Amino acid sequence: MNCFAFLVKPGSIRTLCSIWLSWVVIMLGFQMLVEARFQPYRPDYALRWTPAETAKNSQKGKAYLVEPFMNRQVSWDSEFYLSIATVGYDDPEIRNVNTPEGRFSMNYAFFPFYPAVMRVIRQPLRLLDLNPIATTTLAGVLVSLVSTLFGMFALYDLTRDELGESGGIRTAFYLLIFPSSFFLAQVYTEALFVALAFGCLALIHHRRLFWAGLLAGLATWTRATGMVLVVPLGIAWLRTIDLQSLNRQIIYRGLPILFPVTAYLIWSHFLGNQFSLVEDSWFGRGLFDFERFGDGTRQAWEDIKSGEVLARRVYFLLELSAVLLAFGACLLTLRSYPGVALFGMMALVIPLTSGAPQSLIRYVLVIPSLFIFLSRLGRSAAFDRAWTTGSILLLSMQTALFTFDMWVA
Repeated sequence: MNCFAFLVKPGSIRTLCSIWLSWVVIMLGFQMLVEARFQPYRPDYALRWTPAETAKNSQKGKAYLVEPFMNRQVSWDSEFYLSIATVGYDDPEIRNVNTPEGRFSMNYAFFPFYPAVMRVIRQPLRLLDLNPIATTTLAGVLVSLVSTLFGMFALYDLTRDELGESGGIRTAFYLLIFPSSFFLAQVYTEALFVALAFGCLALIHHRRLFWAGLLAGLATWTRATGMVLVVPLGIAWLRTIDLQSLNRQIIYRGLPILFPVTAYLIWSHFLGNQFSLVEDSWFGRGLFDFERFGDGTRQAWEDIKSGEVLARRVYFLLELSAVLLAFGACLLTLRSYPGVALFGMMALVIPLTSGAPQSLIRYVLVIPSLFIFLSRLGRSAAFDRAWTTGSILLLSMQTALFTFDMWVA
C-alpha cells in the first residue's frame, strides 16, 4: 500500500474526502427528492429508438431494473452488470441475441472486472439479508462511490504541481460536477475505470511503472479503452532510458508496458469473440466502424439543423459540445501532459468512431485533460463561478432524466 500513499498530501485528504462525502449525500438525496417531486413527460424522443424504450412500462420484464431497492441508481446498462455479478454471463433473465455464430446473451457485450469487484463486495453485504439483486445493487453503488474518491485523489495528484493545492482540489471538484458525473454514483463502470486509469496516470507521473501497469491491466478488463494506457506507459519508459545503452535491467523496467496488452489478449481469448458478435449484431458498434459513424453523424447533424424534434437537437448539441471540449482540452494539455493527453485523445476517438454517435458526454468522463483544462480556466474566479453554475444545472437535468430511466448517455 505504501506505493499509493504519495497520491495525496495528508493536509488535503480531509478536504477531498469532505467534498466527496457531501457530493455522495447530495447526489443520492437529489435522486430521491426529484423522484418524489417531479414526473417527466414520456416517452423520450432524444434518439430515434428511445420512444419505444422509455414508455411508462418499458422496464417491465427486466428483473434487474425493477427491483425497488436503490432503483434510482440503476438503468440501461446497469442491468447487465448486475446480471453478470449476480449470476454470470449466461443468465436466463437476460435477452439473447442472434448472431452469425449462434445465440449469445447480451451480457457478453460488457467487460468483466466491474461485475467481478461487485461480486466480491456483495459477499459481506449478504449479512444485511437483502434479496440477491438488491445486494448486488448496493455493492455496485458502493464500488462506484469509493472508486470516485480514488479518482479524485489521482486527479488532484496529477495537477497539484502545476496548479497548486487549491488547483488540484478544484480539478477533482470539477470531475464531480461535470454534467454527466452522476454516472459516477450509479451502477456503471465509469467510476471504477476513472479510478484505475487516473490512478495509472498518477503512478506514471511518479515513475511507478510496475503498479501503473497493473492498474492499466485492470482498467483494460473494465473497458476496452484501458488498453490505450500502453501509450503513456511507453512514453514514461522511453523517457527513462538511453537507447544507446540498453541492457537487460532497462528492458525489464519496460515490462509493465505489456500489462494492458496482455490483459486485452486474455480477455479477447475468453470473451472477445462473443463481445464482437453481440456488439455488432445488437448494438451496431465495432472498432473504427467509419461507415456507421459517418451515417450516424450525418443523421445527427440533420437532427441538429432541422430542430424538428427539440429533445433530439438538445441531446446531440450536448454530445457535440462534450466532444469538442474534450478534444480541445487534449490538444491544449498535450505539451504539459503528453501521455495524459494522448490517452485522452485515443479514449475519445475509439468510442466516437465505433458507430453512430451517442453516449459521448458519458465517455468523456474518463479524459483527465478535460478537467485539467477546465481547472486551468478555473483560476479565474469569474469562470469558476460561471462553470460551476452552468455545469451543476446541466448535471441536475441529466441526473433527473436518468433517475426516471430516460435516455441521457
